[in-house]
Amino acid sequence: MTLAVVGAGFGRTGTLSMKAALEQLGLGPCYHMAEVISHPHFAEHWMTAASGQPVKWDVVFNGYRSAVDWPACTFYREQAEHFHEAKVILTVRDFDTWYESCQSTIFNIMKAPLEMVPPHMAHVAKLARKLIAENTFDGKLDDRAHCIAVHKAHIEEVKRTIPAARLLVFEVKQGWEPLCRFLNVPVPETPFPRVNERENFGKDLPKPPGAW
Repeated sequence: MTLAVVGAGFGRTGTLSMKAALEQLGLGPCYHMAEVISHPHFAEHWMTAASGQPVKWDVVFNGYRSAVDWPACTFYREQAEHFHEAKVILTVRDFDTWYESCQSTIFNIMKAPLEMVPPHMAHVAKLARKLIAENTFDGKLDDRAHCIAVHKAHIEEVKRTIPAARLLVFEVKQGWEPLCRFLNVPVPETPFPRVNERENFGKDLPKPPGAW
């Protein structure tokens, strides 16, 4: 099994809905930060990548057909090069609502003292601090303008890096039509998935056995 879809969009751009959609279209399992929560040892791969060391992408994505969200989106270029036949999807949303969503969810986890983080999330918190807070946003999570500028720069970099024919820039509110057309698959009769809205953050995320 090899990746057929590489997700380049930052977290909180509808990535859990995208995961559900891709799996419904037969392009699952889809790798998402939720997978790292469920499988703590997965964090080791990404800490290696965050430190600039070589990563065996076939090992990281063994058993998966697609990937979205952090931590995978940080290394979309490497994945697009390695899985050279995969299509690339860049999920986007309004920048201000994206930042507000990040601040009330994942940024809160990254800024909390580790002793305040639920035990089943400790490995994710450490990874997120390194890969997202430090490497991506330079530790400036409370600087709205900086974070939005970083996000905008990332989007432009993806557009420059990935050929247009291989790239879909997508908002989940667009629904099935553009996504299915890009992937050349039939449009489902069911509504497009909407999961992990801000007010329900974490409720849709799996927990490892024994976690609360």
